[in-house]
Amino acid sequence: MAFELYHNDMSTCAMKVRLVLAEKGLEWEGHHMDLRAGDTRTKKYIENLNPGGVVPTLVDDGMIIYESTVIMEYLDDAYPEPPLRAADPRERARMRLWTKQLDEGVHAATGTISVCIAFRYQMIGDRNEAEVNSFIDKIPDPVRRERSRNAISRGVRSSYFAPAILRFEKLWNDIERALGNQAWLAGGTYSLADAAYTPYITRFDHLQLLGILETRPRLADWYERIKARPSYDEALRKWFNPKYLPLMEEKGNEARQHVQEIIAKAT
Repeated sequence: MAFELYHNDMSTCAMKVRLVLAEKGLEWEGHHMDLRAGDTRTKKYIENLNPGGVVPTLVDDGMIIYESTVIMEYLDDAYPEPPLRAADPRERARMRLWTKQLDEGVHAATGTISVCIAFRYQMIGDRNEAEVNSFIDKIPDPVRRERSRNAISRGVRSSYFAPAILRFEKLWNDIERALGNQAWLAGGTYSLADAAYTPYITRFDHLQLLGILETRPRLADWYERIKARPSYDEALRKWFNPKYLPLMEEKGNEARQHVQEIIAKAT
């Protein structure tokens, strides 16, 4: 029986899981969730599938699994060929240190940057102020709810925006250093860590923020090698939403100078 995957085309977390499914050649049945329409915030979805009201959610033979990092590790445990974690315990530890960072701030920073620069325009759309607040109020997590409210209302002037940009400056520097000693993030082979970070550099690409690569040649080379993998086409490129990309490009270009000023001021 094929997996059921509740996902969204442009969700970074959904991309991570689709990458693992593609790397392992696993077939799945998709349920695409429209995040702007609030598909993941319905009582039915939250109570029956994902209490966080987010994507992705994987259903494997009746077992419901959520949280993208957990799903990725589950898939590698349950379907170990080809393996996406090294046999060497040191490399496995490095892999987990990378994925742990995502859940401890990097992913939230991505959401802030994406909303502040571009997605706020989709979220506001034709809604009036009361409708926007109602949309935000349905976010189950109170921390994420208030962060979203600030980002949607203030854009790149949000109090969360500059810290998010600087969090990524540190991340890109850390990755550049790590790749000086090994071919992939956790060691000599492609792993869950590489799959996990692929959507985030892709998001910077879509937001016209790849100036980060100019002084980071190893990061640039890693991104090119990532994009050359068949899984990138299958799990990411074929899902890129043509309604999102022009907006991200336009607003990313508008925000680039402000981003550069934030980085320059901090260095």
